[in-house]
Amino acid sequence: MYKEFFGLRANPFNVNPDPRYLYLTRHTEEALACLTYGIQSRKGFVLLTGEVGTGKTTLINKLMEWLRLQQVATAFIFNSRMDVPQLLDYMMADFGIPCDTKSKSELLQRLYNWLLDRYRAGETAVLVIDEAQNLSDEVLEEIRMMTNLETFTEKLLQIVLVGQPELEQRLKQPQLRQLRQRLTLRAKTHPFNLEETKSYITQRLRIAGSNGEPIFDTDATTAIFRYSLGIPRVINLVCEHCLVSAFVDQKKTVAVEVVDSVARDFDLAEGNAAASMTAPVPPSEKFDLVDALRTLATLADRLRQSEQQDLPKERKL
Repeated sequence: MYKEFFGLRANPFNVNPDPRYLYLTRHTEEALACLTYGIQSRKGFVLLTGEVGTGKTTLINKLMEWLRLQQVATAFIFNSRMDVPQLLDYMMADFGIPCDTKSKSELLQRLYNWLLDRYRAGETAVLVIDEAQNLSDEVLEEIRMMTNLETFTEKLLQIVLVGQPELEQRLKQPQLRQLRQRLTLRAKTHPFNLEETKSYITQRLRIAGSNGEPIFDTDATTAIFRYSLGIPRVINLVCEHCLVSAFVDQKKTVAVEVVDSVARDFDLAEGNAAASMTAPVPPSEKFDLVDALRTLATLADRLRQSEQQDLPKERKL
């Protein structure tokens, strides 16, 4: 309802993981390069993890878009609440492999023959599993066994596991150590910093048809970063409601007061203030603190040495 008011062709802050709106930060580019390299070089197993709302599914959709353009056979499992038979049935159906048997051995043999045919034709196949932190240990073990579908030199099936940081913790469990050892590449998504948040908002508005006129003023975008902690999904949520609020008030520019109001409506001010108090210190700030402490310790030692040199000899210890 506000698109015409702001001169937009589309909703710029839709929460759907549309790959057109993928914002390539350095971390995102590294993650995408890691995934494509792992698939192209037939590494077998690649892991993508990141906090909730940091753009994992959008990144995967971009990867899937690229795979389809390359005419790579793909199977995408988005519901990880499956047992082993359900997983195998869904995977076979998504790959388009005809299968009229419920026998696991026959099913796996058919999958192996299909993968081998693709390999001989110089092609590959990719299985992507989203929300993998919800997979049972039994299913994870079955996925590990799929990596045994191989030739003497290369893996026939490329598997991308996508999940929240809890997935990394699960893979540290002793019973999953064999799976962990097979992970050849790891990629991560990260929240944005302030400058990335500003550029992200600008890019989404531009793709949605903005003529370049600023819709969010500088203080507003800074406040959006502060409340969202740089998490893209939360940025979209706040920006969407800010545009609605500004439209209702017939204001062409979103001011910081509008952002503050939306943040209060979603309890972001209280939640993120608490989160920022408990959040770990960024690595750069840690290094700065350590360096400062070392410098102070060195200065203190020099001062003590200087004081001792100035003391009469009989008072020296």
